Amino acid sequence: MERPRWRDRWLTQRNRLLASRRFQRWASAFPLTRPIARRDERALFDLTAGFVFSQIFVACARLRLFDLLADGPLSISEIASRTALSEPAAARLADAATSLRLLQRAGGKYALGRLGAVMVGNAGIAALLEHHSALYEDLTDPVAMLRAESASNSLADYWGYGKAQRPSELASADVTGYSDVMSASQSLLADEVLDAYRFDQHRCLLDVGGGDGTFIDRVAQRAPQLQLMLFDLPAVVALARQRLDAAGLSGAQVFGGDFARDALPTGADLITLVRVLHDHGDEKVRVLLRAAHQALPSGGTLLVAEPMADTPGGESIAAYFNFYFLAMGDGHLRSKRELTRLMRSHGFVSVKEARSAAPQHVRVLMARRN
Repeated sequence: MERPRWRDRWLTQRNRLLASRRFQRWASAFPLTRPIARRDERALFDLTAGFVFSQIFVACARLRLFDLLADGPLSISEIASRTALSEPAAARLADAATSLRLLQRAGGKYALGRLGAVMVGNAGIAALLEHHSALYEDLTDPVAMLRAESASNSLADYWGYGKAQRPSELASADVTGYSDVMSASQSLLADEVLDAYRFDQHRCLLDVGGGDGTFIDRVAQRAPQLQLMLFDLPAVVALARQRLDAAGLSGAQVFGGDFARDALPTGADLITLVRVLHDHGDEKVRVLLRAAHQALPSGGTLLVAEPMADTPGGESIAAYFNFYFLAMGDGHLRSKRELTRLMRSHGFVSVKEARSAAPQHVRVLMARRN
């Protein structure tokens, strides 16, 4: 349906008004519009200063400031001594972190703020912060990246499987870095998926793209009777075997292969794709869905868990992933409608969504093999 012309005219007039310095000064002074004007001013400033804010966050994480304050408030001299900073530098960091609600003042000392308290012992977020240094390098010139003219390919190099001609031939050294990041970030979302869907109603689970086994380890804690299988690149499943054995899950089966070329193992009545589809373009997704359909028995279940493009309140997360995948060189967020269409076109029926407590970060779709 063609967009009504009056809407375009209205938007043009509105934007001309908003661009007027005279109107901006009036809106900032008029009592009814002042809160809106100030909110927009803060939002624009936050966009401008966002990189600085993230680097303050990184500095706190690298200096283990959150863990240092876990046992109680510290003075600036104590913070400086324990982080090997000068007192002026420690005060600068503590004040900046306080403004971002990572810390808060407690008399003459500094304590954890509401956001900083969440970071205590949270290896997942800390690993992601470190990992983002590669993304920041690629974003030094965002226009060049959009035009595919960027000289930096740090993130694409980090995700080695994306550029490899034969990902199944990668060595352990090529996959350890991103496997560690995936494991750390997977632990942040595993409980959300497990809270949304009952895994104990199944007999056998195959986790495709399961990395080092972090997710099926969590599944085993909720559904100990469930048989477990994991499929990923051979170098990755070597890491998974070590982790699962250490977790007492030596009975879990691991299969190495490349889903773009190899069939998936059979025998499971549930296949999970946890943050897998959004890493790939439509053609690879079609290959994977086709393989999942062939591997499942009639009536078997496919579960897809990942952030989705049409999630209310998740607009900023969608913006982040759009540029992240651009830097990575493949993948994009899809809406629930797009994923449903893809699943149905490959023989899956009864596509339903299980309610997640954090839909901005992960939503869960289930479907049956026809």
